Amino acid sequence: MTECGRLPVVYAPEADERLSSWAARMAPFYAMTVSEFVAALGLKGHDVFDLEWRLSEGQGALIAARTGLSPEAVQAMTFRELGAAARMMIARKNRSACPHCPEDLHRKAAAQPWRFRCKVHGVEFRDATGETLSDRFGADCFKKLEGHAEAGAAHLDAWACGAGQGDLKAPEVLQVLTARHRRASPPNVDEQPRMSLKDRRNYHDFLTTPILRQALTVVVPEYDQVAPVLAKPVRPGLHALAQGSLLQCFALAVGAGRIIEDPVKWAVSVMLMSDAEGQGRVRQAIDAWPLSLRRSISARFWRAERDERARQSAEKAARQRQSHKYRLIQSHKYRYRIS
Repeated sequence: MTECGRLPVVYAPEADERLSSWAARMAPFYAMTVSEFVAALGLKGHDVFDLEWRLSEGQGALIAARTGLSPEAVQAMTFRELGAAARMMIARKNRSACPHCPEDLHRKAAAQPWRFRCKVHGVEFRDATGETLSDRFGADCFKKLEGHAEAGAAHLDAWACGAGQGDLKAPEVLQVLTARHRRASPPNVDEQPRMSLKDRRNYHDFLTTPILRQALTVVVPEYDQVAPVLAKPVRPGLHALAQGSLLQCFALAVGAGRIIEDPVKWAVSVMLMSDAEGQGRVRQAIDAWPLSLRRSISARFWRAERDERARQSAEKAARQRQSHKYRLIQSHKYRYRIS
């Protein structure tokens, strides 16, 4: 390989391919490691993932001169459109896999946690087990959730690109979704798998392990029903997307979409399902929301609590009347039948 001038053989970048993926495909052709290939491009000492994130015009022009690719084609392999705050979200390797993409090809969409379909083939991503989200939720349920997920992904995309997001920013929404709304508790009966008495004794530690209870399960109850018990909690805030699984990230996108569509409704729903300590944590997370939204939430929450107290009082009075009526009937019916 010559030290200067254009490389004799250069692979054309695939659609939506990452710079690190393209370099990893090129390096074996010249019997080099990726770092050696980057050095041969005139960028010795630079990490390919750092270049992939922010490639200066000079560095892009240098790669273009050595490869014959256009500067636009080189820049298209980077994440230049994303802001610095989103860098922690981008995985070094594919988070998920497209069944139609080659194993050695890594596309930009697969590295972003708010993407759930291949940008080229349009098919669902698969997790490490080969399972799709449709497999986990069921085709009908997934189809209903996908609209909310697309709305949430668009909101997250706007935040990552530094575009306008309306009243609520993505970090503020994620802070509410990952807030602990109830005290940690062991798996409920409906969360536990069917076990024999012997298995229950053997798995006693599992059945008594406290699980974090987060607002995400209130906003997206479908996730609460299908997520593995011990893997149900997500990381707090932005780390939930940065380190979450395909299932967790999808649930967060659905939750973000639902909150953006009706923030007051879902904030009140979470608070009604919270215990006293959880309500304090949820209120603390909502403190970053606009004042107008917080006032609407407080007013609707007060009315919901008032209606719930009235309903419970009515049910209690009805039970008391019913109990008194039964006693009168029984005493009258059997009074003269006592032997």
